[in-house]
Amino acid sequence: MLKVLKIFFFLALFGALCSAVITFAVYESVKDRIPTVAQLKDIELQIPLRIYTADNKLIGEFGEQRRTPITYAQLPAQLEHAILAAEDSNFYHHPGIDIMGLGRAAMQLVTTGQIQGGGSTITMQVARNYFLSFEQTFTRKFTEIFISLKMERELTKHEILELYVNKIYLGKRAYGFEAAAQVYYGKSLKDLDLAQYAMIAGLPKAPSRYNPVANPSRALIRRNWILQRMLSLGSINKEQYQTAVEKPVTAKDYGITPDVDAGYVAEMVRSELHETYGDKLYTEGLTVYTTIDSKRQTAANQAINDGVLNYDMKHGYRGSVATQPELLDKSLKEQEKALNAYRTLHIWKVGLVLSTTDQFANVLLSNGDQITLSWDAMKWAKPYINDDVQGPAPKTVADIMVPGDIIDLRPDPDLGWILTQKPKLQSALISINSKDGAIQALVGGFNYYENKFNRVTQSKRQPGSSFKPFIYSSALSRGYTAASLINDAPVVFEDSNLDKAWRPTNDTGRFYGPTRLRPALYRSQNIVSVRLLQELGIAPTIKFLTRFGFNADELPRNLSLALGSASVSPMEMATGYAVFSNGGYKVSPYLIDHITDRNNSTIFQATPDTVCRTCTLLDSDAQDGQPSGLFNTAQGVQNRPVAAQKLTPEVDYLIYDMMRDVIRYGTGRRARVLKRPDLAGKTGTTNDGKDAWFSGYNGSLVTTVWSGFDDSTSLGRGAFGSSVSLPTWIDYMRVALDGTPLSYVQKPSTLVTVRIDPKTGERALPGQKDAIFEMFRRNHIPAQRQSDSLNSESSQDNDAQQEKQTDNALENLF
Repeated sequence: MLKVLKIFFFLALFGALCSAVITFAVYESVKDRIPTVAQLKDIELQIPLRIYTADNKLIGEFGEQRRTPITYAQLPAQLEHAILAAEDSNFYHHPGIDIMGLGRAAMQLVTTGQIQGGGSTITMQVARNYFLSFEQTFTRKFTEIFISLKMERELTKHEILELYVNKIYLGKRAYGFEAAAQVYYGKSLKDLDLAQYAMIAGLPKAPSRYNPVANPSRALIRRNWILQRMLSLGSINKEQYQTAVEKPVTAKDYGITPDVDAGYVAEMVRSELHETYGDKLYTEGLTVYTTIDSKRQTAANQAINDGVLNYDMKHGYRGSVATQPELLDKSLKEQEKALNAYRTLHIWKVGLVLSTTDQFANVLLSNGDQITLSWDAMKWAKPYINDDVQGPAPKTVADIMVPGDIIDLRPDPDLGWILTQKPKLQSALISINSKDGAIQALVGGFNYYENKFNRVTQSKRQPGSSFKPFIYSSALSRGYTAASLINDAPVVFEDSNLDKAWRPTNDTGRFYGPTRLRPALYRSQNIVSVRLLQELGIAPTIKFLTRFGFNADELPRNLSLALGSASVSPMEMATGYAVFSNGGYKVSPYLIDHITDRNNSTIFQATPDTVCRTCTLLDSDAQDGQPSGLFNTAQGVQNRPVAAQKLTPEVDYLIYDMMRDVIRYGTGRRARVLKRPDLAGKTGTTNDGKDAWFSGYNGSLVTTVWSGFDDSTSLGRGAFGSSVSLPTWIDYMRVALDGTPLSYVQKPSTLVTVRIDPKTGERALPGQKDAIFEMFRRNHIPAQRQSDSLNSESSQDNDAQQEKQTDNALENLF
């Protein structure tokens, strides 16, 4: 027996030595893969780029891994208990490895030649997820053990658990439990209940197998098993267990749903930052706060949607998406599969017409629901012939659709669903704060997910008459007044820069004769604009237009410039109108206000050129030729560049007052429905109605709307800026300005109001009955016209004396 014991002793000793040698050999082979203490304590998660509005509403997220890191202090206690019950109930007591589990893994190695899994503690899972691959090999498993032991020495249990809850993959591109809560329940972790905690705690074992969306029955079994484990471990009581286990599966695929739909904005930010950060942009955890106002952005989305669809419906129905009468005899499952093969827009549905009566249609939706479509939901559908002509109004449902038709439907608050079609029209809107250029809302087209081309920044179109205010402001700066006369009469221009003789006409076909600039602008008289540009000269006018941000090389050097023949983007138009809005200062539109890193430290802060009119300029200087100032603002003292003045306050206010008349009396009078006397603006329509514009503003907000077809075909008969784009502008501004005080462009004290003769633009005679009031700069008041009855020399002397007395009276007014 003693000999036997000695043999066993030496065998054990030999085994121990061999184990030590093997362990040392393995350690030597894998030690280069073991992280240092610094690496363990400086782990950085891959966090996606997130983009928010100025009021902290999510716009978009870019990155393969959906992740929202949390600290251990933010981890709900019930979730912690659920995780430990599911994955590692001995977590707080083991040294990082589970000896029994490793024994099972060793038996797998002996019997199969491979490590199939098992034996992994939470610490080991963290080691594998952060530092290793998922290959099932002997070397990787030993490396995992060594890393786990080192982590337990260098990190606290809470730090290890924090790494785990932020790193682990939980399906649907969700990494970490906070992301999983948002993806499966559309809530933050802190808002979930016990049953939901147990459900997501069951995901790490097999995210696809126990996915509550894809496999709700399996997920339910695992959830209830975890709840049972929590009960047996004393983490919850019987009442909590019973309540949780009786709850149904409520998970859905919420994804990461933006709070505000602003796809064009998100892409603009992503594209701009990618030039600086490259692909690291999607993993560095940057958070971008834009200048977008969520209320105004939502209003812009709705205004563009309604404007495009209203135009589309007025121009007729182009017919069903397809016709498949054979589907009527198929099973429900086959019908759904066929319908889901057709793409439609975000919240729209594809439907199969099952049957019809004179006034109703029974329709199967792509999600399997059946609805009854009423006559009111389809009676708009006159047959489309072309953009000028529609067929007769339908009298019965059969005039519109037949069983077997595949149709598009969109939700309607009153009718439930309404017959629709994908519109061909496009429209874009840009709205900016004129004080510093902060973009408040931006929509680059009807549907970003259908067409990502951003018409606000990437499309150059002719602005038509909405360009005229820039020509008029040039005239006012050169000494013209709102009462200056230009002859509106037929004219032919022989211009070497034009292909042939040019005969401009007014849209109305009328000629008004000698016309003051004010009514010429609000009536949008083309000939007046052309003659005015001819008098001003093309070259000096183009030089003047660069004050508004236009590129001189892109402006046509002929008289058609007066009618808006230049190709400009909506962004450029809004930038130009901002000068009119803010008192004559040039600001540059900007979208990114500030950026924070993963530690919530600000790494970028915008410093836009700012109009210092509602703030106090404490100090000013100039650096590199750029004036800057120390402002006392509502947000405290700020140091920002001072916007450069491009128009005198007098000229700026005069053009503002003239454009207010566009809304009061002219082509923009539909906007009077807003009942905002502070609004000014100008419509624009190009030849053949290819482009429809409206740009308008008050003293703080500028908004430009463009509408047209991408292929530059005509919008059809009766399509003008006033009928296509202005309604969209009105719908947006109604919401954007709701609750805001009236904001006028500031009127300079150097402007005076004088009675004039409306026919001649001269100062009216005393007692003249048809005289009207007009504003002038002090040095540009017109002379008083001579009375036809005063022809004698003495009468002329008396008239001169009267004029001198009037001038003296005006001097006293100044």
